[in-house]
Amino acid sequence: MIIMKELIDKFYTGFANLDAETMASCYHDDIVFHDPAFGELKGKRAGNMWRMLCARQKDKNIKVTFNNVVADDTKGTAHWDAHYIFSKTGRPVHNSIDASFQFKDGLIIRHTDVFDLHRWAGMAMGFSGKLLGWTGFFQKKLHTQTNRLLEKFESKL
Repeated sequence: MIIMKELIDKFYTGFANLDAETMASCYHDDIVFHDPAFGELKGKRAGNMWRMLCARQKDKNIKVTFNNVVADDTKGTAHWDAHYIFSKTGRPVHNSIDASFQFKDGLIIRHTDVFDLHRWAGMAMGFSGKLLGWTGFFQKKLHTQTNRLLEKFESKL
């Protein structure tokens, strides 16, 4: 059985290489993913989100790093950073994320990413993001937009 710390390392190394298939292979079929940008995604949608994000970053200057990976047989944590250009505005973003994991059958069954959405919105969208990024309205609108992008991506698979 794979050591869970190595599974997290494999997942983020896949992301650093924009290899969404490696990332998705670390997920259990019943995965539940959650983050401030997409909300909750289950099953194939979680893997497809990484496929979409990696595909959208091909030929761009995204840099993903990770550290502080800690795991036992049932749960784990990691910190990761993403440096990229937000496509809608052309603004540089440095997103700093804390991740937690739960494992089942040697795979990730639950993955939660936590980051400061207000800070991210300010970087990605400038003044309007700083002004509205903390509101429930902004988060609901963001969930709608990101999930619509994911649905469009999935329709082409």
